[in-house]
Amino acid sequence: MSSTAETKSRSAEAGHWGEAVRSDLHVSFEARGTGGVDITLESRVAPYYGEAIRDQARQVLDELEVKHAHVTIHDEGALPFVISARIEAAVRRAGLALGKRSLPEPLPLPAPSSKDRLRRSRLYLPGSEPKYFVNAGLHAPDAIILDLEDSVHRAEKDAARILVRNTLRALNFGACERMVRINQLPLGLEDLAEVISESPDLILVPKVEFPQQITEVDRMIAELKTRHGIIRPIWIMPILESAMGIENAFAVAAASENTVALTIGLEDYTADLGVVKTAEGRESQYARSRVVNAARAAGIQAIDSVYGDVGDLDGLRRWGEASRAMGFEGMGCLHPAQIRVIHEAFAPTKPEIEKAQRIVAAFEDAQQKGVAVVSLGSKMIDPPVVQRALKLVDRAKAMGVIP
Repeated sequence: MSSTAETKSRSAEAGHWGEAVRSDLHVSFEARGTGGVDITLESRVAPYYGEAIRDQARQVLDELEVKHAHVTIHDEGALPFVISARIEAAVRRAGLALGKRSLPEPLPLPAPSSKDRLRRSRLYLPGSEPKYFVNAGLHAPDAIILDLEDSVHRAEKDAARILVRNTLRALNFGACERMVRINQLPLGLEDLAEVISESPDLILVPKVEFPQQITEVDRMIAELKTRHGIIRPIWIMPILESAMGIENAFAVAAASENTVALTIGLEDYTADLGVVKTAEGRESQYARSRVVNAARAAGIQAIDSVYGDVGDLDGLRRWGEASRAMGFEGMGCLHPAQIRVIHEAFAPTKPEIEKAQRIVAAFEDAQQKGVAVVSLGSKMIDPPVVQRALKLVDRAKAMGVIP
C-alpha cells in the first residue's frame, strides 16, 4: 500500500459530547495526503469563540506536525487546555505525532509540597472528566487526586493521561496538594512518562504488594525529573489493597525516602479477603491497624481509605473520628460534601487542645528554668507525652483550630 493510501486510512476520535457533557469536546480526526487542514466546528459559543477554537486547533496540529487532515470538533464548553489534549489524543490514536506534544501555556508552579503537610482530605477527580477539574480547589480539600486508575475506562487511559498532563500544566488548584493516581504497574509507568514533566506534588501508586514496586516508581520518577530539569520533590503514597500488601506494609512504607504516607484501599482489600465491607469496618480493623503501625515505624503518615456512602455524612463522621483515634491523619473522599465533615472529624477536640496547651506551657516553663523534669501540678510528664502534646498543638494551628 502506498504511503498516501496509508495516510488516508488514519482516522480516530477522542473526547465526549452530548447533552450531559460539560467542559469537554469531541474530536474526529482524519489524516489526508493532500489538501491542508480543514476544520468543521459545532459549538453553542461558535459566534463568540469559534474562530479562537479553530485557530487553536490549527496551532495544535501544526505543533504535532500534521499538515493535511480533516477535523470535526463538537464543543461542549471546553477550555483551551482540554481542546489541545483532545486533539492530541485523536492524532496519536490515528498513529501520528508519536513522541510529539502540544503543550498549553504553563501557569507558575505552586510552592513545593512539604513532606509532613496536612493530608486530612484528598478529593478524587476522574482523570477523563474535565468538568470536575475547574472548581475542585474551591471546595478546599487538602489535596486533589487526578485519577488515572479505577475511574477511567481502559479504552480512555491514553487520552486521560494527556488530559491530566495538560491540567497539571494549565490549571490552578489553589492551596491543594496536586496528586495523580497512576495505574497499576506496569501500565502506571506510561502514566509517569506523561505527567511527571508537569511536576505533580505526589504520585499515588495503587495495588502495591511488594517494596520493589515502589523502588521502580521511585527510580523512574528520578530519571524523568533529571530529564526535565525538575528539582522540587515529587512524593509517593503507596496504596495497599490486598492481603499480601498488608503483610508487606512496613517494607513498602520504608522502600523509598520519597514516600510520605501509606494508605489502604478497602474495596479491593475486602474483595481479596472475600468478605463484605461494612460501615463499622470490623473486617478491616487488623489491616488498618497494620497500616498505622507500619507508617509510624517508617516515620511517615498513615492515611485511611475513602468512605463509600457519600450520602451518609453521620456515618462518615463516626468513621473519621474512629479513624483518627486509631492513628490515621486523614482519608480519601469521593464527593466535595465529605470534605468539611472529614476536616472536623480529624480535628483535635477542645479538651484535647486545652490539655496539650497546658503540657506545652509546663514544658516551656521547665525549659526556661533549666529543669529536665516536666511537671503539671503534682504529676510528672514523660517526654513522649510532651512530644505528643507539641505535635497536637502544631497540628491544631495548621488546621486553623487555634491561632
